[in-house]
Amino acid sequence: MSGWTFAELWERAADELPDAPFAIQGDRVVTWGEADRRADGIAATLLAKGATKQDKVAQYLYNSPEYIESQFACFKAALVPVNTNYRYTADELLYLWDNADVIAVVFHGTFVDTIEEIRDRLTRVRTWLWVDDGSGPCPDWAMPYEDAATYDSGGRVVPDHGRDGDDLYMLYTGGTTGMPKGVMWRQDDLVAILGARLATPIPGAHDPAELEGRFDSPGPLGMPACPLMHGTGGITAFTTMIQGGCVVLLASRHFDPAELLDTIEGRGVNLLAIVGDAFAKPILDALDAEPDRWDLSSLLGIVSSGVMWSEESKQGLLRHHPNMLLQDAFSSSEALGMGVSVSGGGELAKTARFEAGPDTIVIDDLGERITEPGVVGRLAVGGRQPIGYYKDEEKSANTFLMIDGKRYSCPGDYATIGGDGKVAVLGRGSVCINSGGEKIFPEEVEEAAKTHPSVRDAVVVGVPHDRFGEMVVAVAELDTDDMAEQDLIDHIREHLAAYKAPRRVIVVDTIGRAPNGKVDYKRLRALATDRL
Repeated sequence: MSGWTFAELWERAADELPDAPFAIQGDRVVTWGEADRRADGIAATLLAKGATKQDKVAQYLYNSPEYIESQFACFKAALVPVNTNYRYTADELLYLWDNADVIAVVFHGTFVDTIEEIRDRLTRVRTWLWVDDGSGPCPDWAMPYEDAATYDSGGRVVPDHGRDGDDLYMLYTGGTTGMPKGVMWRQDDLVAILGARLATPIPGAHDPAELEGRFDSPGPLGMPACPLMHGTGGITAFTTMIQGGCVVLLASRHFDPAELLDTIEGRGVNLLAIVGDAFAKPILDALDAEPDRWDLSSLLGIVSSGVMWSEESKQGLLRHHPNMLLQDAFSSSEALGMGVSVSGGGELAKTARFEAGPDTIVIDDLGERITEPGVVGRLAVGGRQPIGYYKDEEKSANTFLMIDGKRYSCPGDYATIGGDGKVAVLGRGSVCINSGGEKIFPEEVEEAAKTHPSVRDAVVVGVPHDRFGEMVVAVAELDTDDMAEQDLIDHIREHLAAYKAPRRVIVVDTIGRAPNGKVDYKRLRALATDRL
């Protein structure tokens, strides 16, 4: 074996911690020993049904122990798990699974009707594993997941084709600015990146002897409040697992801040993963409404990734629990570790300002490195990174660049790096607004809008304009009904240059963020254009 694999680490944890919790959801507790045996059964079933090395297996599941178990099984059998957005329509699923060359699907029973719309067109899929969620019987074209999980594998599964650090973890991303694309991570690279951040780091060079004594006691209890199907939830769960920890999952399929806070207190959760204010603000509202209800003393920290997290939310959360650390991680599916900011201990990091990672640089439109502080360019991160997008050489070539003889990932975020090493994030170039020749990054304006006391959430888009090409428009979700349009415009002008401020404000009942906290800019741009 050359390089780290998740199976090697997780199996070692199961050997050393068989009775420690692996996953908790509601009243259900799955131990490491149980998860190891059940993953062996799933792995053996997939192999018996013809799966071969690096075949793709889709997880079409809500958050559940089965999600992590089936990933464990894939890693054991040297297969590739493929995250699947459970909000997708039938046609979107068809595109995703066809693009990924999926040969097996693990799915919750509630999705039977959607699958039946497209199953006859998914000719590669040979195995359907049905996870009972009380929504109806197992269809005759599927196999009950429990039958596979309890299948006698004859012991630990070690596939004839072997495992290797080059085995992939595939993370499908996108869809709001183009068709979903599969980011291919070598397991060895991902383990090395995540392992380097631990209190006792996992060395980058593969050495099984380094695992001696690593799992002599259970690791932390980590809770992804966001879906495991998205990078923030999935990657943070992996970080918990490589420490021999336990992933704590919410039982509800819809985010409930009271349930989250009850679970933190009841289970003694140590680390919480969220995606910006879409999670932070409802949590803060619940705490403000009942400040004495929850004991959060077990919570050591909260990490947010995916969208920017406002200073006001951080201040509010620290007011309720000042002893924890709040980490704002600036990463994407294609580029982990671009920057980080940490708040706590009386100090608050500025929103959208991060400490640059050691391999983070800014480049111009020609792909040349920018060395002058404060000059706007595209962020690029070196070091370990994905090998590319699955079956898309053109997108891979445009994202993964050779700069000064080194390979960098450049997913499209614009920013500046100051002389103090701080990264000021402006936003993703794909949603940049061009108004009268001025480039305006929506995220910067959105953060200013969300500091208005009446604004719960806001998204900024560009709509066609005869004179300026595009006009800046704010789409706002309000806490009150009495905010005048000009009030928000004037408020933003107090924080930003006048040309960046919206000319119009559209009020909506809800922004309609996805479970990962992200928004569909294309949909909101069309809504704003239609309204105006």
